[in-house]
Parts: sequence; structure tokens; C-alpha cells
Amino acid sequence: MARDEEAVVGRLLIVEYEQVKEEQRARIGFRDNLLYATLASMAAIITFSLQGGGRPELLLLLPPASVLLGWTYLVNDEKISAIGRYVRQDLGPRLTALVPERPRVFGWETAHRDDHRRISRKRLQLAADLLLFTVAPVAALVVYWTSGPARWPLMGVSVAETLLIAVLAAQIVVYADLHRP
Repeated sequence: MARDEEAVVGRLLIVEYEQVKEEQRARIGFRDNLLYATLASMAAIITFSLQGGGRPELLLLLPPASVLLGWTYLVNDEKISAIGRYVRQDLGPRLTALVPERPRVFGWETAHRDDHRRISRKRLQLAADLLLFTVAPVAALVVYWTSGPARWPLMGVSVAETLLIAVLAAQIVVYADLHRP
């Protein structure tokens, strides 16, 4: 490839990098706001269920809200990680190949993953994600189940919700990215 062609390809790769990093930044902001949205929806549902002498059946709204927001959180988190992998494994090496006298480009994309405390942070994040998106809705179900006589249709709904929560919990664990870089 001629030097001019390499320069054009290099500029195109830099533009692509800027675009995927912008998408990653936007997804990070959206993902992080989902945590607040989940907490706010939980607070609203709990408050609503306690008003007027308490209506524990309204707690059955908490699991679907948690699963929906948790799934959206998980999908965005996976796309954020996928963008990082793409930059590390595809875009960076292609750009480095154009400038062989330089060491790797986009060093931060790998350097921040080399921290020896990364795995412990990822485990703590896994615990926080499970607590928010699965343990809290299961606690709401337990409160519903123990709050008095339950109607059978709502018991069926609560069992289905338990299964949804279990599926989400499994997916959160699968995508936790606990391995070394």
C-alpha cells in the first residue's frame, strides 16, 4: 500500500475509533442511568404497595420492572465491552500495522484491564448487579408470599416472575467477564 493510501486508511480508522468510542460513552451514560431508574422504580412500587394499609400484591410489579431494566442494563454493558474488545482486537492492530515503528496504539484499552484488582472489582460489580436486579425482586416476592393469603392467579404470576429473575441472574453471571484480559 502506498504511503498516501496508508494515511487515508489511518485517518478512516481514527474516525471509526472516535465513532465507536462516542457510542461507548453514550452507552455507559445510559447504562449507569438505568441503575437510578431501577432504584426509582423500586422505591415507587414499594411506596405504592405500602399506601392505604398495604397492598402486597402490588409488589408483583417489582420483578418485571427489575427484569426489564436489568436486561436493558446487561445488553448495554455487553455492547460497551464489545466495543472495547473491537478496539483492542481489531481496530488497534489494523492501525498499528500502518505504523510499524510505533508500539501498539490505543494502549489504554488494554492497560486498564491489566490492573491486578480488576477481577475483584468485577466480582463486586457482579454482586451489586445481582443484588439490584435479582435479589431485590426476589425479596419483594418473598414479602408477597408471606404477607397473608395469596390468590392462585397471582401465585402463578409470582412463580413465572421467579423464573424470569432466574434467567436474568444466569445471564448476569455469564456476562460478568471475570476472566483475565
